[in-house]
Amino acid sequence: MAEKITQTAGREQLGDFAPMFAHLNDDVLFGEVWNAEAIDIKTKCIITVVSLMASGITDSSLTYHLQNAKKNGVTKEEIAAIITHATMYTGWPKGWAVFRLAKEVWKENEPATNEKDRYQNSIFFSIGEPNPYGKYFVGQSYLAQISKEQIPVFNVTFEPGCRNNWHIHNAKSGGGQMLICVGGRGWYQEEGKEAVELLPGSVVNIRAGVKHWHGAAKDSWFSHLALEIPAEEGSTTWCEPVSDEDYGKLN
Repeated sequence: MAEKITQTAGREQLGDFAPMFAHLNDDVLFGEVWNAEAIDIKTKCIITVVSLMASGITDSSLTYHLQNAKKNGVTKEEIAAIITHATMYTGWPKGWAVFRLAKEVWKENEPATNEKDRYQNSIFFSIGEPNPYGKYFVGQSYLAQISKEQIPVFNVTFEPGCRNNWHIHNAKSGGGQMLICVGGRGWYQEEGKEAVELLPGSVVNIRAGVKHWHGAAKDSWFSHLALEIPAEEGSTTWCEPVSDEDYGKLN
């Protein structure tokens, strides 16, 4: 049998000022609703986090419920997928705000043993495994799928100096790609234009048919979420690598 949930914050903080509110908070909300057996506690935690996120509430109350979710079995990978999925419906600003809180709640306490571990502890999303498309990259990259529903979302991580080849996202209609930077420092460049520095929070919208490349700075790991925009007859054409000479000119 699951442990019974109890709450006393209402009476401790508002018992004298608002006894009815304290009763509803401690006895009804937490005493009855949270202890109802139709759905399990972990599911209730997830519903509560998403509800607060949708309402734009990102104060200490959300931190409490994130901590409660972690205590009741929601893993780092699960909360990342939950927030990502909810962001598609509630908006990017809310997603970023919740991730900043969740990153602290699920902060890794184990000491990092190498550069990769240290970088992993600095970002919220999993680095994943060596990139199966590595033949199209100069240097080592990693890939982790964050979401499979609606629009597939992948976290792509580049070791310092790693970048992908020039490439083009093709489509009869629609298509292209969106990059949302989540860690480190990197570069994005379209053919015929200057390279643009990318930092956490940078967003890149890539139209179908545009030749481009992206990757890490020489002295920094780099991660971005990659969202493939739905396309009719979509495909990717991989071209030549970014030359060491051109890449070496970037500061």
